[in-house]
Amino acid sequence: MNIVSKDRSEGLWAKVMVGLMLLAMSMSIVVLGAVGIVSIAKYGSSPSAVAAATESGVSVHLSEFAITMDPEIVPPGKVTFTITNGGTVIHDFTMSEFGKNTPMINPGETTTLVVDIPSEGTYKVLCSVPGHESAGMVSSLKVSTSATPTDVVADPPEPAMSWQEMDAMMLEVAKKFPEATSGTGNNILEPIMSPDGFKEFHLVAKEIDWEVEAGKFVKGWSYNGEIPGPIMKVNVGDKVRIVHTNELAESTTLHLHGVRIPNGMDGVDPFTQDPIQPGGSFTYEFTATEPGIGMYHSHHNAQVQVSNGMAGALLIGDWKAIAMKAAGTRVEDTDGKAEQEVVMVLNDSGTIGLSLNGKSFPATLPYKLKIGETMVVHYFNEGAMSHPMHLHQPSGLVVARDGKLLESPFWVDTLSVAPGERWTVVYTAKDPGVWAWHCHILTHAETPTGMRYMVTALIVEAS
Repeated sequence: MNIVSKDRSEGLWAKVMVGLMLLAMSMSIVVLGAVGIVSIAKYGSSPSAVAAATESGVSVHLSEFAITMDPEIVPPGKVTFTITNGGTVIHDFTMSEFGKNTPMINPGETTTLVVDIPSEGTYKVLCSVPGHESAGMVSSLKVSTSATPTDVVADPPEPAMSWQEMDAMMLEVAKKFPEATSGTGNNILEPIMSPDGFKEFHLVAKEIDWEVEAGKFVKGWSYNGEIPGPIMKVNVGDKVRIVHTNELAESTTLHLHGVRIPNGMDGVDPFTQDPIQPGGSFTYEFTATEPGIGMYHSHHNAQVQVSNGMAGALLIGDWKAIAMKAAGTRVEDTDGKAEQEVVMVLNDSGTIGLSLNGKSFPATLPYKLKIGETMVVHYFNEGAMSHPMHLHQPSGLVVARDGKLLESPFWVDTLSVAPGERWTVVYTAKDPGVWAWHCHILTHAETPTGMRYMVTALIVEAS
């Protein structure tokens, strides 16, 4: 071998060795990097890596008005919330800090929401339906690296129910109507004639155990132990005095909604009066100057007090005669007179929940008419949402809104009643039978196991 060949061979060998050394160094770097990534994920050196590697589940229960979570503390990472609406009205679940929320969840439904929470902290959760947060539907989720991941809860399977089982359950509920419960609302409160010429009423606000449906007792907030509160009736020109005593554990006031009164009697603290503190009282006085369909209710922490039952009717004038005069010959009444006057108070929230006059079907009370007889109905909505009230027969002639006669009465079979509204409708019975009467938001009237909540019936008998 000549010197040139030998030099070339040694040069080639050197290059091969250098290449092998570089390859070994590269592989070492890759291995070290992989070990570092595993170490970071395992030992928490990087919050973002922890968030990507950890997944937890939280079970959420919504009701009127509370949010409960299990667990209430999770590690950083992906959190899957399994949310069930166990209440009687629609709710949602919102984490505004992350721009995350569910659609509105109907009563009894379950949905999920996945939120990536990369770092420790305390995060607010709430229901975004207006008024629900202030009523108590707000809570906090704590995120900590010391927490243990929890299993994600799968959506519960739909209950296996045959159509025969469904029919049987619906029939069982229907047969209970009207189911007996303790306590009734909307009783007439008779006034006391005072020596100075006032019709004097006494109202006591107090908390009671109220049976919404058979066996279901809730903490109701009442006037005189009734939900709705008792009906007060006066005539135009009467001098009216209402002595309001507070036996609640918090302050309150009394607002006469839709009634023409002096400003100082409007019941809105701190503008027109000081709040009525526990154990205190306040006297409201006014002269009834015009016919009215008024409601009275709390105007202090009202989203809780009113929803829990503190509302009632104040009727000024003879509305059976007023309504029939407005209806004229458009109704087929046998004698031109209304046999009954009904106050129907609608509610959908608070401890009372979806109800008619403080009761939930099958504990609601039915109404009765004979063919040719007439009923004047005042719908009062003291709830938080509109309710389209539907009487299967007969159609009703709407004659007044909020205590003011309409220039053009109109016929309806379904009438939407918004929160705070009062509608006056004349119903004249035409056909015999048991006619369903309910809110036409179907989740407010029916479930897979039968009719519930805002349902009653009009029983029409032969004359």
